[in-house]
Amino acid sequence: MILYAATIFLSAFLLFQVQPLIAKLILPWFGGSAAVWTTCMLFFQVLLLAGYVYAHGLMRMRARQRLLHCILLAACLTLLPLAPSAAWMPAGGDDPIWLILGLLASSVGLPYFMLSSTSPLVQAWYARAHAQAMPYRLFALSNFSSLLALLSYPLLIEPWLAARWQTWTWSAGFALFALLCGVLAWTAAGRAPGADAESTAPGEAPGRGLKAWWVALACCASTLLLAFTSHLSLNIAPIPFLWVLPLALYLASFIVCFESPHWYRRDVFIPLVVAGLAGVCYTLWPGQHHRPLWLLLPLYALTLFSACMVCHGELARSKPHPAHLTGFYLMLALGGALGGILVGLLAPRLFDDLYELPLSLFALALLLCAALYRDRQSILYGRVSLPARAVFTVLVAALASVLIWEYTNQAGTSRAAMRNFYAVLKVGDSGSGEEGVRELKHGTILHGNQFLSPERRAWPTTYYGPLSGVGLAIKAAGAEGPARIGVVGLGAGTLASYGRPGDVMRFYEINPQVVEIARSEFSFLQDSKARIEIAMGDARLSLAGEAAQQFDVLALDAFSSDSIPVHLLTLEALRIYVHHLKAGGILAIHISNRYLGLMPVVAEGARVLGLETLRVNNDEDEGRGVSSSDWVLLSASPDVFKTEEMQQYAAPAEPGTSMRAWTDDYSGVYGILK
Repeated sequence: MILYAATIFLSAFLLFQVQPLIAKLILPWFGGSAAVWTTCMLFFQVLLLAGYVYAHGLMRMRARQRLLHCILLAACLTLLPLAPSAAWMPAGGDDPIWLILGLLASSVGLPYFMLSSTSPLVQAWYARAHAQAMPYRLFALSNFSSLLALLSYPLLIEPWLAARWQTWTWSAGFALFALLCGVLAWTAAGRAPGADAESTAPGEAPGRGLKAWWVALACCASTLLLAFTSHLSLNIAPIPFLWVLPLALYLASFIVCFESPHWYRRDVFIPLVVAGLAGVCYTLWPGQHHRPLWLLLPLYALTLFSACMVCHGELARSKPHPAHLTGFYLMLALGGALGGILVGLLAPRLFDDLYELPLSLFALALLLCAALYRDRQSILYGRVSLPARAVFTVLVAALASVLIWEYTNQAGTSRAAMRNFYAVLKVGDSGSGEEGVRELKHGTILHGNQFLSPERRAWPTTYYGPLSGVGLAIKAAGAEGPARIGVVGLGAGTLASYGRPGDVMRFYEINPQVVEIARSEFSFLQDSKARIEIAMGDARLSLAGEAAQQFDVLALDAFSSDSIPVHLLTLEALRIYVHHLKAGGILAIHISNRYLGLMPVVAEGARVLGLETLRVNNDEDEGRGVSSSDWVLLSASPDVFKTEEMQQYAAPAEPGTSMRAWTDDYSGVYGILK
């Protein structure tokens, strides 16, 4: 039993350690987009399905299964240490989903495949040799180990180990796993079933209806996991903590439901699901998005955990005899992969908003009703339950009506709506006359607006007003004559309004849909008197491959919704920016954020690089369409900060704290959560 348990424990730990590790390694290559994690999850779920298919098929190979398994384990060792190839770096701003999938397949595909097959395969070996044993408890052990791996990554691994040491440590762990699994394969896989195993009746084989039920429950839980993760990552930050938390709750529900049949209680979790659905619907309502993190995170976490408890609890209630164990796990993996395909591949192409979240909530309500309808012991079964059926039908219909009305109403107010790998973008008009404005939103965050009246449409608005940090920096640079301005992040193109004859403004933008919207829905670019240049692709990769641009001002404003591309704020990134500044040039970094206090990160980076810093907070000016904003100005030449306006509206930035400077090997977002 010890060897079975140790092999499963180690395989599950490595399986869920490599997910945030590899995603973090490749995140900078794809613009720091929150969709990188969703795509990684799609890959892992599909490969998990492949591993379960392999385990299911291998159990039918009596003679050669141990030889084949040992050969594949040995092949994995030749691919270590784990390291994604730089040959997969994207060249432009096209949809990189297939590129990410290819990168993952080449770097971690075979080892992950072997790890994913271990739990069902070893459980099947154990069940065949020990008929009276409880192999499903090994499944609970597997999920417990996965949960430990997920929690240890953001709390212990990421803060203390550099990325290169993380890959070496993981590779050493995999080598140990291959040894244990090889020993077990050579001994247990070749062992004939005992007499007591053959005498135990396996029961009736599961029918198609029951298999479809397993797939539907697993698919709903997987879709909810990815939909909640996308929502959190898009609107807060694409960081391992917000990837790990939903997945940890998902695994915890597996542990609870499969460890003991008594831990899933409908009278506890169904009311929690109903309350959670109501709360989430309220936060999705127009005007209710901007709730504090301390409220949103517990609400979403509780709702997701309750929903997964219902899905996985119903799965545990209907699990088959251990003789059909690998087929059961195969259906679970199929459902998980379908959920990944729906959210990772289909949703960005079919929807112009994050519709997968309300749709998955609605599917959960339908499955909950179906579970109660099909159970003879439930309150919804039989003639006496007609009032209860009516109440449930009304509740589900009400939920569907609210969700459909809410998202239809939001879509109806948009002038244009687009979605791709990088963003959910909406353009809408509001107000009338001189107050009429056109707005660009990314997620729930305003990313630019423009007055519609000809007299006002050239005004710089939102976070780029004349008294904002970037406004002051551009004005100071222009005092010496024509200026060369670089901007990381195009948005609506608002900063082009500062362009004068002889100026050059070079925008770096990774999302082609942003460029399309800036040109078709806003006039900042075409009205600008400066020469406009647009470089497509991730700004850091583009700048790293260019000759020194000699910018008078380089503005960093690439935050997507309220999330931040962490790789744009590391020391290595700051060195690239400074390299492209002329002597006396200014780096302007936009740090406005609802959930993250970025000032210590920038201040510590400036201290390490020996840069002078000023902080500029400007107030809202509703009459001019200016929003309050927070900018940090950095320069190697303190004299550029001695202008009258800089002295009047800027203040020295607080010194760097004892926090560790962010690098490509290390970034600690958890310490700057507000």
